[in-house]
Amino acid sequence: MDQNGHGKRLSDLDRFAALGINAIRYPVLWELTAPDGIENADWSWADERLPALRDLGVKPIVGLVHHGSGPRHTSLVDPEFAPKLAEYAGAVARRFPWVEYYTPVNEPCTTARFCGLYGLWYPHGKSDLTFLQALINQCKAVVLSMRAIREVNPNAKLVQTDDLGKTYSTPELAEWADFYNERRWLAWDLLCGMIDEDHKLWQYFLKSGIPAEDVLWFRANPCPPDVVGLNYYITSERWLDHRGDRYPARYVGEHGFADIETARALATPTPGIGPLLEETWERYSLPMAVTEAHIDANREDQLRWLHEVWNAAHDVRRKGGDMRAVTVWSLLGSYDWNCLVTECRGYYENGAYDLRSPEPRPTALAQLMQELATGRAPSSPVLQGLGWWRRPGRFLCPPVATSATVAALPAERNLAHRPVQPILISGATGTLGSAFARICEERNLAFRVLTRQEMDICDPASVEAAIQRYRPWAIINAGGYVRVHDAERDSDRCLRENAHGPVVLATACVRHSLRLLSFSSDLVFDGTKGSAYVESDPVAPLNVYGQSKAEAERRVLAVNPQTLMVRTSAFFGPWDQHNFVTLVLQALAAGRPFTAASDLIVSPTYVPDLVQTCLDLLIDQESGIWHLSNGEPVAWTELARRVAAMAGLDEKLIEAQPATAFEGQAPQPRYSALDSERGKLMPSLDDALQRYLQAVQEVQREGDTHVGAAQAAHYGSS
Repeated sequence: MDQNGHGKRLSDLDRFAALGINAIRYPVLWELTAPDGIENADWSWADERLPALRDLGVKPIVGLVHHGSGPRHTSLVDPEFAPKLAEYAGAVARRFPWVEYYTPVNEPCTTARFCGLYGLWYPHGKSDLTFLQALINQCKAVVLSMRAIREVNPNAKLVQTDDLGKTYSTPELAEWADFYNERRWLAWDLLCGMIDEDHKLWQYFLKSGIPAEDVLWFRANPCPPDVVGLNYYITSERWLDHRGDRYPARYVGEHGFADIETARALATPTPGIGPLLEETWERYSLPMAVTEAHIDANREDQLRWLHEVWNAAHDVRRKGGDMRAVTVWSLLGSYDWNCLVTECRGYYENGAYDLRSPEPRPTALAQLMQELATGRAPSSPVLQGLGWWRRPGRFLCPPVATSATVAALPAERNLAHRPVQPILISGATGTLGSAFARICEERNLAFRVLTRQEMDICDPASVEAAIQRYRPWAIINAGGYVRVHDAERDSDRCLRENAHGPVVLATACVRHSLRLLSFSSDLVFDGTKGSAYVESDPVAPLNVYGQSKAEAERRVLAVNPQTLMVRTSAFFGPWDQHNFVTLVLQALAAGRPFTAASDLIVSPTYVPDLVQTCLDLLIDQESGIWHLSNGEPVAWTELARRVAAMAGLDEKLIEAQPATAFEGQAPQPRYSALDSERGKLMPSLDDALQRYLQAVQEVQREGDTHVGAAQAAHYGSS
């Protein structure tokens, strides 16, 4: 809550209620509220938030411990953990007697694995005994907490969450898979009083050192969930393979076999969460809810993931299962889960809201939530494609053939009758147009790249014909006149292609209710500000090219205010040979000197980052002017030296010259770097340069094949 700002942003509750939700998992955390005992508890935060939710018509499902060990004076292996948490739970219930739903401890089995078996979280145990001690202590804490809560509110209900996993394997590892598949139920089995001498894992408890009476205590003190909360991720389904040499080393453990996500290994995708929900219903016959459904992915895959889970839940309900809800976890996104919160890297995954803007910015996920919550048909055209976990490019090893038969998914069946709407991309031969085509293909976004002959953006009849033929949902104007210095002698053509053409597109998009993405430039500014420009700064172009872009902005947004107009600058990327950074590397690698301007300050932009971010914003239906670059203001000479140093080349070959030394140059602003007051959505320049160098190596090795994997660290699929 410190990282995402929610702890000090009461206005979030209004945002959440507007999504159409009727319940929310909400923290009243033990270690924050009463770290020094009940008598010293600070209830001010909960006193403000819980009644506010109630007044908005949203039921809080109050969480007391979430992947933690409570205050510093206890831990998950402390025998007093359970009675101490119960004391706190009773105090919460007395403070808020009207609260109906509770999750005293989130994911006890998963937390016990990470804390007691894998050593990742406190107390960093690495044994079956520590795992089981932590599991039993947490489950006992749930029982005693609900007992204390129900002394105040007899109608209080337990929503007990845990990860709903499933493990598959080669025949050689069938025993391991069977064990993992039994272990996943342990928290719910304990709470339901189902574990005794006849349970499949009874001997596991005893052999690990757990006294029989500690397990049988739950038979005498059952506390079955009122709602079984099921958390499901792409990592929840695992494939075990005894042939460890087939897999990346990071997936091979100390036992020598591979443990990898099924989506990364199995040739036939698993059916997803649906059969796992049915298993849960058959085992417990208790009401169920999907209590976490999040994926760290591009925007369209986030939408596809939620929609797939939603449809699976409805399928289970139609078959007779008591499905109560689907929870979008988490609304504000999360930090550093790519390293399981073992480091503070600042890696952010957005959710229904993106926090990289001054205020939480609703994404397309928020709109999908509103549509699902109110019974409307999902409207996003990108739902038509398959998520990455079902696409051929998902494999990290030779795909493993299995005998599983996979039925058509509900999401696919529901969308099968809808015609696929593409994105039309103008500028087939340009840097941006080809990059959009490449990345749309990687992201499974339907698209058509059109040449000038197929759609002349300056000709209304040609644009209308293309729209009628392809029936797109969006148009990306990635073409135009790009020769800044030639434009001084060719102003009519520059203005026609850069100003008139975009207005023709904007008019057509208004008429047909299509989304439009068009591009502008840092050269709409004159550089006199002396610092980075933001979106609201007044334009004052110095050259014809900048004038054409400024005119396009004014006219396009006047005609079609819903246009997404992106200002950017100083492209570099791995797929064309004519950008500044590539030319620097080519010259220095050949031992030739390279001359660059020392007095022009720009904000370089890595083309793959730009395209990925633009597509997300387009899907989010963002509009108006956005500044997108990799952020850092640098002189051209500094950029050249930085990439040379990263590539291990001789920086001394870089020669600095003032801009006036270059002949035939259009007048340019001395300082045209871009900043944003709307949101800083792209990675740092150094990060981009490192990935650029990796991508160039990939291109060289693979003969200019797609290099989407080089971007996976920031925009990938896991």
